[in-house]
Amino acid sequence: MSDVSNGPGWWQASDGKWYPPEQQPNYEAPAAPQSSSAVPPQSSSPTAKPMSGFAFDMKRWSQAQRITAIASLVLLISLFLPWFTYKFTYGSVSVDGLWHGWMYLVLLLCLAIVVDLVAKAGFKVMPYKLPLPEEQLLLIATGINAVLTVLAFLLKPGGIGFSGIGWGFGSFVGLIAAIVAAFPTAAPAIKARRM
Repeated sequence: MSDVSNGPGWWQASDGKWYPPEQQPNYEAPAAPQSSSAVPPQSSSPTAKPMSGFAFDMKRWSQAQRITAIASLVLLISLFLPWFTYKFTYGSVSVDGLWHGWMYLVLLLCLAIVVDLVAKAGFKVMPYKLPLPEEQLLLIATGINAVLTVLAFLLKPGGIGFSGIGWGFGSFVGLIAAIVAAFPTAAPAIKARRM
């Protein structure tokens, strides 16, 4: 408040005194200037694809993909469980499913299957393009996993006829999971081939 105006925007009230602009009725503060660190506006280019965020939704999977995802995850976990045990006089020793070196390929394929299906459930638009149709890739990956797992189950350490080595819990879980993971993708392919 002042007896004289102190610049633009000052106003005189009915009492004859001058008041600053911010004390005027219906005063609106000027907009703050935008800083240089502000996010630039999105381009409206027709070639730009909208990026969707990740929101996991299992409803995006078909029934076959659900079975394959869960069974592949179980197979992956089973590789770290005891697959073969050897009992001797003073105790026993066990090895996991990765004892056979080729089972690392099964580990990698299981990871790829699970990651791909989680991405499919999480993104409306996939962030990558597959070289083949997804059904074919799942058929190939689960088929390789099934064959290698059956071989790993049958070929116990020590060779055929070596006594004292038995199967552990993990080998049965892995064998069943590998077959269950392959079945939903293999069954339609076999049925289509017969027609």
